[in-house]
Amino acid sequence: MIRTTPFVHTRRFLGGVAIVTMLAAALAGGPSVVRGQTSSPGPGASSRSELTTVEALGAVSLGPGELRAQAVSAEVSQATAANAEAARAKASSGRAKTSVPRVRGHLPPADQTAFVRRERITAHLSPNSVVASPTGLITVQNMMYRHTISVFTRDGKLRDTVDDSVDLSGFGIDGHPGISKGAPVEAAFTHDGKHVYVSNYSMYGANFGPEGLDTCTPASAPDKSFLYRIDTTTLKIDQVIPVGAVPKNVAVTPDDSTVLVTNSCSSTMSVVNVQTGRLAATIPINGASPRGIAISPDSRTAFVAVMGNQQIVRIDLSSKKVATLAHTGDGPRHVVISPDGRFLYVTNSRSDSVSKIDASTGTVLRTVPTGDEPRSMAISSDGLAVYVLNYRTSTVSKLRSSDLSQIARTSTDLHPVGIAYEPTTGSVWVVCSGGSIIVYDDSKRAR
Repeated sequence: MIRTTPFVHTRRFLGGVAIVTMLAAALAGGPSVVRGQTSSPGPGASSRSELTTVEALGAVSLGPGELRAQAVSAEVSQATAANAEAARAKASSGRAKTSVPRVRGHLPPADQTAFVRRERITAHLSPNSVVASPTGLITVQNMMYRHTISVFTRDGKLRDTVDDSVDLSGFGIDGHPGISKGAPVEAAFTHDGKHVYVSNYSMYGANFGPEGLDTCTPASAPDKSFLYRIDTTTLKIDQVIPVGAVPKNVAVTPDDSTVLVTNSCSSTMSVVNVQTGRLAATIPINGASPRGIAISPDSRTAFVAVMGNQQIVRIDLSSKKVATLAHTGDGPRHVVISPDGRFLYVTNSRSDSVSKIDASTGTVLRTVPTGDEPRSMAISSDGLAVYVLNYRTSTVSKLRSSDLSQIARTSTDLHPVGIAYEPTTGSVWVVCSGGSIIVYDDSKRAR
């Protein structure tokens, strides 16, 4: 049976960027948008030359000032004006380019920095997620709409586009002759930055059975899928590993020995041995739709958000034992861990809130509202700030991790779906379902 990409997956396109642009112009006292394009690819050119649009922006919308409100506002206004003036000067000279901060030395504490919108990138994108490597590489997973993974450098330039087409027989997988396509949904880099693992929502090609959907269950028998490994030097798929049905979140243990994948429709977690490149174990999760994964610094324990059972579970990666850790709210979706491993932060997507948990006891220390349907999260390298996407509000919230007070809140494009903290520049990358990337600078101390 040949299965093609279903039309039931609806693409939402962006329609309201003009509001953000007007806000930027109002704050800066003049136009602040600069557009630049790469040339169209010629015959035989690779996909790295595909059309890309970048907008340099300085607008930021802060929430009620829980942190030095007046000082942050002043810093944002100065940054906005400076960016707008630089953009006008470059435009008048005919050499308009995106201004990218160059961070040297140590970044300021993330709970003391001004969260400023830097640029907007559009290309051939239909993003579902974004991840950043320790070395300044960013990948955007375009799911089934494009069958690609877009690879960017930290300055916002498209480095290349990885096609998700594979000949499975070349990876020792029988039963699917010819070319198969994936649907890149989530990803995780190894901590040495040499590889990135990408989960495929479903596979398309010969002899693939029922496609999994977000509402599926193990009883519906959706077809299992695969995990890709991509070499970050060659940007080629060099491993294909069988996992469960509708794999979602991916995480790599800090010691780079193991990759974990939550399989939403199988209600399991796949455990992959990095050294052998093979599936080492499959752990049943007692609950539907396991999603976000966080791993302790010693690589011994995984924490998983189980949306269907309204709980966070703790998994001993040695014994494979699963135990309930905490109940935080309705629809726990994403989880991140503090660098020291003491605390977990969870988005409760149907409770419109974020919770902080003691990772050792499971005590819910604090829960705060953020916006409508918070989904993905990121945490700064120093653990002092947590960044939360509010899907239906189309905003991103920056919270102080110590007490979850709001440092900043600003608009994104329509329906943000993925977020990543880029550690080499102190920037935050947000992808939106309409096909855009918004990059925020969070590297400069608020004065």
